[in-house]
Parts: sequence; structure tokens; C-alpha cells
Amino acid sequence: MSEARRIVVLGALAQMPFAGVAWQVLHYLEGLRRLGHDVTYLEDTGNWPYDPDLETITDDATGAAARLGTVLAAHGFGERWAFVNAAREGEIHGPLAARLDGLLAEADVLLNLSGATILHDAHLDVPVRIYLETDPVTPQLELDQGRGSTRDILAAHTHHFTFGERIGTDGCEIPTGGFDYRPTRQPVVLDWWRPDGLPGGASGRASAKGAIADPDGFRFTTIASWDQPHKDIEWRGETYRWSKSAEFEKLLGVPARVGASIELALALDDGATLARLRAAGFRVRPARDLSGDHEAYRAFIRASGGEFTAAKDQNVRLRSGWFSDRTATYLAAGRPVVVQDTGFDAVLPTGEGLLSFRTADEAVAALEDVAGDPARHGAAALAIAREYFDAGVVLGRLLQDAGV
Repeated sequence: MSEARRIVVLGALAQMPFAGVAWQVLHYLEGLRRLGHDVTYLEDTGNWPYDPDLETITDDATGAAARLGTVLAAHGFGERWAFVNAAREGEIHGPLAARLDGLLAEADVLLNLSGATILHDAHLDVPVRIYLETDPVTPQLELDQGRGSTRDILAAHTHHFTFGERIGTDGCEIPTGGFDYRPTRQPVVLDWWRPDGLPGGASGRASAKGAIADPDGFRFTTIASWDQPHKDIEWRGETYRWSKSAEFEKLLGVPARVGASIELALALDDGATLARLRAAGFRVRPARDLSGDHEAYRAFIRASGGEFTAAKDQNVRLRSGWFSDRTATYLAAGRPVVVQDTGFDAVLPTGEGLLSFRTADEAVAALEDVAGDPARHGAAALAIAREYFDAGVVLGRLLQDAGV
């Protein structure tokens, strides 16, 4: 283990009050703490607060700070956070509000999760400033377009890491804009996701007892947003979509061809689209109840048989190698996954536990394979999580690569 460091994690947990974001932040905080580091959380995005109860942007940070404090306290960080209200100058919430300046002055490392924070003078005094990109492609294309604001944001950091593990490698056409992107992946605190019926030993040779959680048979699930067209980007005469909707449309014929059920928890309000998905054989439920409660989100994943999902058009077409942190938690729960290929097979093993597909025919074959032998695939899924996503391994390597 490296020498203990004072690490400040910058994030947007309150600004984006979704369960997936909450677990992402919590895995970094807890993973770094278990490595022996002094870890604190700071939210200072420069955006006005989002009130999770009123479901609106507001100048009043009370609701955002309350939810943030509740989530962090539930996982042992109740005294280790501060939240800056950008709508009211000088207003800071949280136990560390009174000593925020000292916190930054004493920090050895800033970890800017998802690049959610635009660094300012106080941040720039921290010697190691890590830009950790969880959603690749758009920033790289903006650099190639000559967007100065993106370049300035990136240049304020000393190190740059990305979940797009193929970026900067031979055969990946995504430009780097001159930045030295280093690959990283999602850290998962494995014991938080340990599945019922699976022992916690380190060998990974566990039975996948309990993998079939649906009384009607094997049930694949996922949790996703459907369409986010405002994040699409034009590059070299083509539109690269942020959304998953276009990729799911190619898979409408899949449910009728497999014996297992497929349930999508979607952020989708369009009645016509919902009706079309259900007519195709998908079960569809609102994502809201899950995305608003990180414990319900975890319970949903652990009660699933496995995951089936599409990926964003950007990552599929440009082969970024991106992999979802949600999918990593399915693996950690011993739940096999069938996910659309983004090039991640260059760095992760596929075929058992983790199966990739490019076409609907390949998706059907993978789904049938998993549903036909869930014990084998469940054990393989857990073994992949232990070898490739364990928070201690992932974060230890990240810090080492950053010279910490």
C-alpha cells in the first residue's frame, strides 16, 4: 500500500441525486479509505442546487445538503463532507464547512470524479489533481473541434484517467487532443454487493445459488435513461448520440426469441414508446423509485438473475472500451451480464459471466446461454468482479499511476 494521503473526492452526488451516482461516489470514498487514506467528500460544482423533494433547481441548498448528508452518513462519512451552494455566495453546508480552506490547503490529492468540478484557485494548490472521466467520447470530440473551454478544464489537472480503456491505443480513432489519458475502471466495494447464497471467500469458485430470483423463471434486468438528445455531438460530419434508445431499438425483436424475461427500469415518460417496448415483450417499470433510493437500487440488482442492456451509440460506434459501473455491480452481486460491445473485450474476459454482443442474434444466443446455466455464469461473474473491479486493486493502481 502507498503512504497514507489526504484525498479530497470532488463529485456531484447532490446535484445528480441518482442511485447510480451515489454508489459511484461511495465506492471511491470507501475504497480509498480502506487503502488507509484520509478521505473527504467535497461538492463544489458551481451549479445551483437540485432539491430532490421538489425535483427542481433552486437557490435553497437545504434539501440537497440533507440528502447528501443522509447518504454519506449511512456509509460512515457523516462527518467527512462539505457542500458549496453556488447560488448564494459564501454559503457552505456540512460538517467540514468551517474548515474548507484548510482542507484544500492540506490535501495531497484531488480526485475530480466525472470531471464535475471546474477547478479554481484553491483547488489548483493541491499538488496531484486527477481528472477521472466516467463518460468518455464527448470531451475528446470537443477537444478535436477546438473547444477551448474543454481544453482549459482538462489542463487544470495533473493526471487524466478514463473509463474508455481503449482511448489512446492502436485501433481506437477517438482523438486524445494531446492529453495522456490513462485507463481505469470502476472500483467496487465487493462486500457491499455480496449475493445471498454466495460465500465471501476470495477464490471466486462459489456456487451461484439464488441467481434465479424471479418466480416465473430467469429474469434479466437493467436500469437506464432512454433518450438524452441534448448531449448528442456532431463530429466529422456525423452525429454521435449520447442516448441508449437508438441501440435498444435494434433489439426490439429479442424478447420474443428468448425464454427468460427482460425487465427494463427506464427513465422514460413517452407513452407510445413504452407501449412499443411492452408490445415487443419487454417488461418496463419506472426507474424513478430505484434511481431515487440507492438501497432500493442495490436490492433490485441483487434480486435480478442478470443484466441485459444496450450501450450509448457514442461508445458503440467509436469502440471506446467503456464499461458501466452499474454493470460492474451486477458482476459483484454474482449476476451474469449480457451487454452491448464497446470494445471492452480488449481488457476484460468475455464468454462466461460477462458476455458481449454486437447484433440481435448474438444477444439472443448470449441470453439463452446464461439462462441455460446460471450457476456457471454466476460464479464466473463473481470471479471477474473480484479480479478486475475490486476497489482496493483498482484504486491502488490508479494512485500508483498518478505517482501517489
